[in-house]
Amino acid sequence: MNKFVGKHVVIAALSVLAGYAASAQAADVVGNAKAGQGKVAMCIGCHGIPEYRTAYPEVYRVPMLGGQNQAYLENALHGYKKGDRHFETMRAITASLSDQDIADIAAYYAAQNSSSKSNPDK
Repeated sequence: MNKFVGKHVVIAALSVLAGYAASAQAADVVGNAKAGQGKVAMCIGCHGIPEYRTAYPEVYRVPMLGGQNQAYLENALHGYKKGDRHFETMRAITASLSDQDIADIAAYYAAQNSSSKSNPDK
């Protein structure tokens, strides 16, 4: 095998392994609803107002988050952080969140329901 091809095969294999390790590490993160409760202050400013619509950068109906599926919330937050989802305010907010923060926030909102005392509809 020539050195050029061999080098690229090794680089490709290492890239695959690094991607696998990163996804395995992210899979090990478990959300904690109690910890998430202390991390949602910024979220409540928009998501905690019934029928709220934002006007910047466009008119957008802000969804209520309480009771949403945890995996959906985590995927959405990661999507904003990576830039796959496009809403500048959410991108700016999620830029500073760790994988653990995202998992905790998602766990908190997923645990909410109509009888939740502290945050019944959000």
